[in-house]
Amino acid sequence: MEGPRPPLENEFPNVVKFLDSQLRSNEGWSITSEYPVAISEANRNNIRIITESDEVLAHAVIRPMIIKAPAGLFKVAGLGSVVTSSEHRNQGLSSKTIESCLEAAQAHGCDFAILWTNIYDFYRKFGFELAGSELSCLLDRDLDLAAFSSANDGELKFVDGNKVAPEAIYRLYAQHTVTSLRSVDETRKYLQIPNSRVYTAWNSRGVLKAYAIEGKGADLNSYVHEWGGGVSALLPLFSHIRKTQGRSITVIIPQHAQNLRRAFESQRIAINQGYLGMIKILNFQNLFAKIKRHSRHLGIQDFVLDTQMVPDANGVPVRKFFIGSRNQVFITNSEHDIVRLLFGPAKASQIHNFGPESKVIEKVLPINMWVWGWDSI
Repeated sequence: MEGPRPPLENEFPNVVKFLDSQLRSNEGWSITSEYPVAISEANRNNIRIITESDEVLAHAVIRPMIIKAPAGLFKVAGLGSVVTSSEHRNQGLSSKTIESCLEAAQAHGCDFAILWTNIYDFYRKFGFELAGSELSCLLDRDLDLAAFSSANDGELKFVDGNKVAPEAIYRLYAQHTVTSLRSVDETRKYLQIPNSRVYTAWNSRGVLKAYAIEGKGADLNSYVHEWGGGVSALLPLFSHIRKTQGRSITVIIPQHAQNLRRAFESQRIAINQGYLGMIKILNFQNLFAKIKRHSRHLGIQDFVLDTQMVPDANGVPVRKFFIGSRNQVFITNSEHDIVRLLFGPAKASQIHNFGPESKVIEKVLPINMWVWGWDSI
């Protein structure tokens, strides 16, 4: 066996063929259409494969991206398409490709890695933990739109289909407070993802006021995972989608989308709390420095967030974490606690009894973090 390693240029078609057979054998499209940025020639050096006699046996990929958030710019590695051929499972091949991908992510200077899965215990072996927050809002009935009408929007026209200028989508997307830094060309590629239903709302002057994307290839059917625009245009658009499809839809929103959340709550829409994904910190020093800088921007000068390698009773170095304020510092060796504190959903008061200092820490943590559906891999 050879690898894990990036595929050579002439091997890339075989990699795609392997992934299509393993992950999309029942679909009418290639996985490259579903993940046009991650599984592409341009990202080939971030793919890891194990081969034998020119046959691909196992695969994993990372997609580095820059996420802009109020706390700063974060370099993030999305991990996905982890698969081993059925004849070669239970040999640790997937573990090897994952470890190699994480090494590549560290070489890229990524602050943390994120993935989406339902086999939590498997990925906990690599240091991943469920963290971050997402809200799933179930639209199972008509909405009362009168309270959200806007004279600025006027009478909205709804258009179904992906024949929309990517520049118009990009302008609304860029208004989000937490985004990955995409290009217009990447937006154009995303609009072509199969089994994605694109819905847009336009005012009488032909200005795009809101958009929403439901479905993405083989995943996220009946889930609106991408949207942009003001609440007064989004609510009518969501209502249009539900009526057009003749079924309930679920809108996924970040914890910090408070205006949209309040609008749903006023409509008595069921909102379920979930995790953003499984997260592993890759560069503690860089990540902690960005968060401490953010705390100073918030006017909090004595926020403590640090890590050191400290010998245990047997002299073995163990990573310790220090978090708190000048008056009280919590010391732990649990990455699990730190990930949940930094990204949520846990608050400081739920992890440790900081007393009055909890309020100081909770002004900083958890940070707002989000990955939109088109960027998930």
